[in-house]
Amino acid sequence: MQDELQQLVSSQGEGPSLAHRRCDNHADREAAARCPECGRFFCRECVTEHAGRVICADCLATMTSGADSKRWSPRMLAPYAAAIVGMLVAWMAYYYMGRFFLGLPHEFHEGIMW
Repeated sequence: MQDELQQLVSSQGEGPSLAHRRCDNHADREAAARCPECGRFFCRECVTEHAGRVICADCLATMTSGADSKRWSPRMLAPYAAAIVGMLVAWMAYYYMGRFFLGLPHEFHEGIMW
């Protein structure tokens, strides 16, 4: 069995195809799918469909446990705070630039100075 697997790997380069793989949980069963998250092979009993993809139970548990961590946190305010600070800086720049131009002597605007 091990020799056949070695021959298959050496002949194809990237590894055996799905038809020659075994389930990672059940060594006596042929693999029916490969989990796109972890890349391991599983039989039909070890995978499930979630959000249009076939994934293993471990990856499904990891994905669903991450949903609980989406509670409110102070980090969620960071983009809004950055936007407010950016608008404040832009307003101050235009305000002081306007004050500078208003402070220029009248002769400068008439073209007498230059």
